[in-house]
Amino acid sequence: MAAIDLSGVTKRYGDVTALHNLDMTVESGEVYGFLGPNGAGKSTTIDILLDFVRPTSGEVRVLGRDARQESVAVRARCGVLPEGFDTYDRLTARKHVEFAIESKGTDDDPIGLLERVGLSEAVDRKAGGFSKGMTQRLALAMALVGEPDLLVLDEPSTGLDPNGAREMRAIVREEADRGATVFFSSHVLGQVEAVCDRVGILREGELVAVDSVEGLREKSDTGTRLEIETSGVDEAALTAVRRTEGVSEARAEGTLVVVTYAGDAKMDVVNALEEHTTVADFTTHEASLEDVFAAYTEGER
Repeated sequence: MAAIDLSGVTKRYGDVTALHNLDMTVESGEVYGFLGPNGAGKSTTIDILLDFVRPTSGEVRVLGRDARQESVAVRARCGVLPEGFDTYDRLTARKHVEFAIESKGTDDDPIGLLERVGLSEAVDRKAGGFSKGMTQRLALAMALVGEPDLLVLDEPSTGLDPNGAREMRAIVREEADRGATVFFSSHVLGQVEAVCDRVGILREGELVAVDSVEGLREKSDTGTRLEIETSGVDEAALTAVRRTEGVSEARAEGTLVVVTYAGDAKMDVVNALEEHTTVADFTTHEASLEDVFAAYTEGER
């Protein structure tokens, strides 16, 4: 059973279409990265999943239930870390988590949850003095109450230092190993690449790509970059490289030859160069998720 299933979802605000005929499926137990530039419709999608906003048309099912007709039951099985979470300044971290426990009717240990997210030293501190990173940790602790079947994390690494981000990623993987589904919306592409099983890219209200990060690399035109240190090259050497199957670009930067290619062309490129010059060393750089994201959201793709 899919944890999230959107079929033909459209959302209009007056003359503005935030989502256009959106189809999206998130499988149970996966960590699904949800990406898109500002204004792409990510927040609208999350609001629709949680029935904070109703779609203009289309069907939305979450955890096997109709998100509109059974919204209370859906939210009872979800843990949500919203973007821009605000605390009650006069309440302690413990009181915040106790409130979430009471709201869900569970018997979680608030101190255990706070320790898990790295707030063991701030259990009884008032949240009004928390840094942004501490506030994010508190919001995550509240989202984890009741071992939810679906975690919806909207910009979860905001304000976290590198250690905090690493701990957050570890918790996400632990929750997935437990069997939970994680819907991970973020602008921090490195976090998405490090933790997500699949990635969906939203552009102008439409899902333009869905795959693993490696699959998106292969389907995009970004290719892999090969940097080859030589004793020097002439135009004939560059022409030979450019004629190699799979090569989309080759240029010289002094004695360094930079080649963009797809597939298994690396050794063919090196062999082509060695017919014209001496190859001292070479290094391969895969396209980053940032490169892939740009290919799907900035060009004609």
